Amino acid sequence: MWRDGMGRTVDEQQIRRLLQEWRAGQWSDDEVVDRLRVLPFEDLGFAKLDHHRHLRTGFPEVIFAQGKTPEQVAEIFVRLRARHPVVMATRVSPEHVTAVQAVVPDVVHHVAARLLTWHQEHTWRHDGPPRIAIVAAGTADLPVSEEAAITAETIGWPVDRLYDVGVAGLHRLLAHSDRLMRARVVVVVAGMEGALASVVGGLVRAPVVAVPTSVGYGASFGGLSALLSMLNSCATGVAVVNIDNGFGAGYYAALLAELAAPAAATPETPLTPRDV
Repeated sequence: MWRDGMGRTVDEQQIRRLLQEWRAGQWSDDEVVDRLRVLPFEDLGFAKLDHHRHLRTGFPEVIFAQGKTPEQVAEIFVRLRARHPVVMATRVSPEHVTAVQAVVPDVVHHVAARLLTWHQEHTWRHDGPPRIAIVAAGTADLPVSEEAAITAETIGWPVDRLYDVGVAGLHRLLAHSDRLMRARVVVVVAGMEGALASVVGGLVRAPVVAVPTSVGYGASFGGLSALLSMLNSCATGVAVVNIDNGFGAGYYAALLAELAAPAAATPETPLTPRDV
């Protein structure tokens, strides 16, 4: 959860500061009411922005750009940026990127992951070795793998990337077994038959988040084959997200990493994002 050094959430800081300024005469009663009115959500007509989400869940609302117009994504991005320390948009098109860059020049475009991120601060949540490993079967899985990796990094967790280590050449994975063993959470991204998740699940004691991708030939059915394979894994400790859902996997991995960190919830270790 986004907290300051005293363990208070960002919304709590804003409310306390607003009340202090009101008592000092800087705001009228009506102005305070106007400010408080948009704390639960902000109605843009085409979207209702959930400004309380980071207070409830630990991270602000994320923009799913697919299906939205460039103008809508840009407007939402600006409104979220005005109230939160980090903003993220997934599944962006070149048109979305152009529209957002026009109003937020310092936004970062992660091309392979199809993500846009903006940060107010630039520190890691954890300064030690990466707790999250992202393991991808093939280079064709890179867009989904990077979506997962950058999502976790945006939340504040360093990531160890192990790419192109699929079961067709298992020695490539085993050559990095020491890195796998160090991870507290492992995200496995694979298309085709999706066997890599079971292999990794049988090697590590960490929870495995399996991500089926739509990579494959006809009988892969757009990722359904990999999805069913992962759901039927005989390896213990494997959880599965939706097809191509790198964002969901990265977010869930960050939550698991937070639970695995003994000092994660203390006021002395505030959660802050990092530019990646």
